[in-house]
Amino acid sequence: MIVSNVRILGGELVDLRISDGVIIAITPAGPEATAAGDELVVDGGGAVALPGLVDLHTHLREPGREDAETVQTGTQSAARGGYTAVHAMANTSPVADTAGVVEQVWRLGREFGHCDVHPVGAVTVGLEGRQLAELGAMADSAARVRVFSDDGRCVDDAVLMRRALEYVKAFDGVIAQHAQEPRLTEGAMMNEGVVSGRLGLTGWPAVAEEAIIARDCLLAAHVGSRLHVCHVSTAGSVEIIRWAKSKGWNVTAEVTPHHLLLTDDLVEDSPVGAYNPIYKVNPPLRTRADVEALRAALADGTIDIVATDHAPHPVEDKETEWSAAAMGMVGLETALNVVQEAMVETGLLDWAGVAQRMSVVPARIGRLAGQGQPLEPGAPANITLYDPSVRTEVDPSAFASKSRNTPYEGMTLPGRVVATFLRGRPTVLEGKLV
Repeated sequence: MIVSNVRILGGELVDLRISDGVIIAITPAGPEATAAGDELVVDGGGAVALPGLVDLHTHLREPGREDAETVQTGTQSAARGGYTAVHAMANTSPVADTAGVVEQVWRLGREFGHCDVHPVGAVTVGLEGRQLAELGAMADSAARVRVFSDDGRCVDDAVLMRRALEYVKAFDGVIAQHAQEPRLTEGAMMNEGVVSGRLGLTGWPAVAEEAIIARDCLLAAHVGSRLHVCHVSTAGSVEIIRWAKSKGWNVTAEVTPHHLLLTDDLVEDSPVGAYNPIYKVNPPLRTRADVEALRAALADGTIDIVATDHAPHPVEDKETEWSAAAMGMVGLETALNVVQEAMVETGLLDWAGVAQRMSVVPARIGRLAGQGQPLEPGAPANITLYDPSVRTEVDPSAFASKSRNTPYEGMTLPGRVVATFLRGRPTVLEGKLV
């Protein structure tokens, strides 16, 4: 195969020659791309070539909530967004807290996946925060789990969190914490601030996130283990993480695309009206000052990666009154577009920076071999081709995901994923699933 006329990280036009799932040569773009005998020639049309994207935070819902998403539809959605690997979160039904369940998800990924699927194991049994799950058994299973999280719930017991951090050191695992102090967020529905006061909705204070992050950074330092902070959403959280990193502690963090672009005032004033649950998410959308702090932190490396927190829900779980609606947004098919809008168009990141934060570093945190590698001879041909020059209106009816709960419906966002290759096999060509 030859993938012709592409710009690696936005550089000069080159052709990529691929054989047996590996990049074997990179040459200046030229007519030899159509040489006889090559099995397939894909014309990239000048697209930016990135190493295949890696998501550290995806909800695939299977097993248990196949009405919202399945491994097949979720990975199709991922491929259309340029992803070649995703980490499937543990809050399924049954919970992925045993070797048996994580192996089931892993095997579904191998059978039906349009990208690699790496299960995330639960930290505690049933996500209940009372007893450690089978961390060692999940690590030793066929799924080789290295990321553990009770995402959706916080491991709020400090002793249990310490024990989890101690346990995963033995196999170089990482605890990914959903930072939410439960007593401070009882009944909370949106960011605590001026807008929540006007709307009469129970506020979700920034300190509920920041207090847990501060505690866990201290615990990780004490234990000498790896901590990853999920979906950072406040300026205060950024400062705590920056302080922890200045100490040399092994702490990493992620931000979602929606927290880089959207603000809490949309709950009051948006094109789809007030109180629309499409904007209900955990952690909540914050203020413009928080958004600016998150962008700056992603640019300077305080926040390490972008992770989607792709959270599909069926229509009946979102199109209801605000208090009863489920929290979450789909994000796999729009993540790269939003990052271009928030970070590239603003001059905060170039395409090399995008590749680091959406491919290289998430693969490193998840300890994935064969993903997140630079596009060079000898590397696996996990490739995303992206055209940043176009702008397209977001149409959720065209999503590969089973769910449509996107806050970007009707918005015009930049860029389009042209093609995705998983070890040299096209999963998306000309924007369409293969």
